[in-house]
Amino acid sequence: MKKVIILAALSLIASSQAQYIVYDPTMNTQQIIDQAESIAKYAEMIGNQVQQINTLTSQLQQLERYNAAFGNPAAVLQVTGVTGLVQDLEHPTVGQSMITLQVTATGDEALNNNGNGLYHNVGSTFTTPSGQQITRATNAYRPNAAIDRATQNYTNVYADVQQRRTALKAQIAATTTKLQASTTDAETQKLNGVLNGLNGDLAATDKEADHAVGLTLVQQAENQNDKDKQVKGESEEQQADFTESIQNYGTTFKLSAEAPSFPDSQ
Repeated sequence: MKKVIILAALSLIASSQAQYIVYDPTMNTQQIIDQAESIAKYAEMIGNQVQQINTLTSQLQQLERYNAAFGNPAAVLQVTGVTGLVQDLEHPTVGQSMITLQVTATGDEALNNNGNGLYHNVGSTFTTPSGQQITRATNAYRPNAAIDRATQNYTNVYADVQQRRTALKAQIAATTTKLQASTTDAETQKLNGVLNGLNGDLAATDKEADHAVGLTLVQQAENQNDKDKQVKGESEEQQADFTESIQNYGTTFKLSAEAPSFPDSQ
């Protein structure tokens, strides 16, 4: 047993003596140089990253200063005047077209319209001196009814326009006040856009009243034109009737070409 232990110890000693470390100065120096270069490259990379971070920080600060001066358009969501402008643009049309005014006009309306007490009703019937009650030809009064409807259309449009004008002017005043207190360029630009829209809508609203007046004038012109046509037509018919009457008279009553004979006085 002792022999085995001694042999094992001698084997370990021999093995340890065979694995001694060999030192190579050239290789060690190259390793040091390579490691120094790696450290230098790493330091350069860190320096570039620091420079990039500083650049981004500077850009962010510039953007923050820009937003402070000009404002962020996406942040300006509640703009004064927008709601009123959209509501008025979506307002249903009150005025009627000329075709609607003409088609729906009935003679009874004209005969029974007193203009809110300003005029006297013509009435649908009248009584002759003998006491006979006559019903009027209502269709002959439809042109007058069209004028009455056009006038009422203008009255409705004008009332609607006046109400909307009041609301729009209030929106313009509120938007102008807000514009004076604007602190950023983004808010100023949006308020100016809304203000231009409100002024344009106000002008368009005024045109609606002008359009209603135009319908009344055009309908009146059409009525006058129809009256002139009726007068010309009646004159032409009377002229034709007179010519035909003269011709019929000449055919029925012919003049004799013989000299008249008078009885002898004896």
